[in-house]
Amino acid sequence: MLFTTPEFIIFFVIVLTVIVIVKRGLFQHLVLLGASYFFFYFSSNYLVTLLIFSTLLDFYIGKAIFSAKSKRMKKILLISSLAGNLGLLGFFKYVDFGILQINQLANTLGFSEIPALGLILPIGISFYTFQTISYVVDIYRGKLTPSKSLAEFALFVSFFPQLVAGPILRASEFLPQLREKISTNNMTTRLRTITIHDKSLRIGITLMALGFFKKMFFADNIAPMVDEIFTTPYGLESFSVMLGAIAFGVQIYGDFSGYSDIAIGAAMILGFHIPVNFNKPYFATSPVDFWRRWHISLSLWLRDYLYIPLGGNKKGNLKTYVNLVTVMFLGGLWHGASWNFVIWGLMHGLYLTVQKLIVKRFPKLKNNTFTQKRHIKIISILVTQYFVFMAWLAFRVQDIDALSYVLYKYVIWDFATSSTIQMLSHNKFPIILIIGFFILNYISYKRNIVEKLSHIKPVYWIGFLFSIMILILFFYDTTPEDFIYFRF
Repeated sequence: MLFTTPEFIIFFVIVLTVIVIVKRGLFQHLVLLGASYFFFYFSSNYLVTLLIFSTLLDFYIGKAIFSAKSKRMKKILLISSLAGNLGLLGFFKYVDFGILQINQLANTLGFSEIPALGLILPIGISFYTFQTISYVVDIYRGKLTPSKSLAEFALFVSFFPQLVAGPILRASEFLPQLREKISTNNMTTRLRTITIHDKSLRIGITLMALGFFKKMFFADNIAPMVDEIFTTPYGLESFSVMLGAIAFGVQIYGDFSGYSDIAIGAAMILGFHIPVNFNKPYFATSPVDFWRRWHISLSLWLRDYLYIPLGGNKKGNLKTYVNLVTVMFLGGLWHGASWNFVIWGLMHGLYLTVQKLIVKRFPKLKNNTFTQKRHIKIISILVTQYFVFMAWLAFRVQDIDALSYVLYKYVIWDFATSSTIQMLSHNKFPIILIIGFFILNYISYKRNIVEKLSHIKPVYWIGFLFSIMILILFFYDTTPEDFIYFRF
């Protein structure tokens, strides 16, 4: 069920109405749980069984780890959880990719091929797998107590606003929101009754409206030009490649941050707080800064559950660089079973490593008054985004030979303009959207647009919502486009 379809709007309104009518916390939570499973079943049919399997596996292993007396038993249980979760993810996501690599080698050596299994990638499996892994690991580390009931844990895993494409939730963030203290004198809790507040309703609707706007007005209208550029990239001029990289950067941001805004807004309306997943990433002044702003929930997950356990930056410079590249390699592989995602991850690993090397070599650059000057910041942003958009080429172009060609053209300019001018002439609207995106991005740089829009007079606020709806209806081609991160 896509957020951008009438079915979702109807579904969400029905869920919200039932939540308002049903006053008891237990029934409200059961309604949300049932709605979440229906939402997933509507999108994936029988693959909902994988979600149920992960939920049952980690709920009971989490309780067992918490109750286990010996460290050895805790570790065995943790490994069992990791094997179950990563085995499931690996089987559905990477087996056919592995068979393809084996068959390519077999062809070279003259052996017969292995038939591919033709597996369907379950929607959201990369996201809910990371959520359940973090739950078990946090219990193992002693940072979290197990969920009080299977129903509460199941709601954490399957919460429909963010189920299929994040943000990646932590149990420590979500589970406490399901309960409230009975009194201030003791720690006894009960299931929280969900109430819809005017403030959260208005902010949530504003966020959802902006999310629809990013996805349906910007991303989906820029997508055809991106497809035109990268369907057959051979022969493209350098400026066409750069235009395609920028266009895809805007498309994927509008697509993914749009999804996150809708998810966070829907959760807020239902009375739940989901952490922000994007914070103006195209104003990042360095690779590290970019990953503090882009897909924040994944960045923090990779830091806490991969980078730090590998040793982080505490085991010498060489080990730090290896850890950075390893984590970003795995982060790239998490995005999909294809070499282009691996290359994308390795590129960002290289960026982070180079930044570490520069900071290590020139420590005075850090927090230096010179680097804080406005013009230096602008240069830092432009340089950072040049490399970020170059990496987007690896994310978008799956054919390795074609990727080599576009990367070469991106770095080594040919200064040819004939086909680029022709492309610009019949893609006027996407170009206007790209320019408009950066103008709006600049306007919102130091302003909390959502907060401001949520507090304007009701008549202006309704006008704002109506304007967004008109723009979407007028320019949308009525064919819902999948969110890009549904593929991961």
